[in-house]
Amino acid sequence: MAGLCAIPSKPLETCKTAEAEPGSMKIVWKKTKEESGKKRSRLQSVSPNPNLPFESLEVENNKSHEHNNQIHSLTSEPDSNQLAESFESQGIQLAENGKFKEALVKWETAISLMPDRAKLHEQKAQVLLEIGDTWNSLKAATRATELEPNWAEAWITLGRAQLNFGEPDMAVVSFDKALVIKPDDKEARSDRQTASNLIKRRKQLHSSGLSSRESRYKVGEGDGFSMPHDELVRRSEAE
Repeated sequence: MAGLCAIPSKPLETCKTAEAEPGSMKIVWKKTKEESGKKRSRLQSVSPNPNLPFESLEVENNKSHEHNNQIHSLTSEPDSNQLAESFESQGIQLAENGKFKEALVKWETAISLMPDRAKLHEQKAQVLLEIGDTWNSLKAATRATELEPNWAEAWITLGRAQLNFGEPDMAVVSFDKALVIKPDDKEARSDRQTASNLIKRRKQLHSSGLSSRESRYKVGEGDGFSMPHDELVRRSEAE
């Protein structure tokens, strides 16, 4: 997968290219053009004759205006994109250190600031898989593909979520879409093979007289279909 920064196909391995320093939240305050350079120029307009009351009053008004401008610049809304990227970077660092729930908090905050950023939803899906929340992982990955339908890594993550949810047929469709975009992606091909193996196993279970509900349950190994991806691959290949 391109990366938690390009977002990686493999959970959390692509985060390592994150550029932001951990915990370094940058807040960029907006400043208007009128603020820059005006204080000095207005102070230069002070009359050389301090005994002229009207000019003195004008100077005081100018000082008050400049003070209000400074307060406004300090209380302006921060740049939401910069702030979201900071939360995203903090989440990546936390995820790399295995602090998945803390990472989710950071990414949820980032998503609230940048809801249309596919990368955030894809990263969220990966971490949700790690903690066993397969259903929400499926929803997050689906959202990533909706926002970036030509992003192969989003389809790979969706396919993995579908595999863990016990839907290998849907996973094959997702991996095929990823391979249309990136035909040489080895991870997509490997994951597709895993899904195909699970479909074969399900057919064998059907032929043994099990119901579709029972066979679907068996495909997920009975743990709510939240098995970590590597373990899912290992068991599929062993069969």
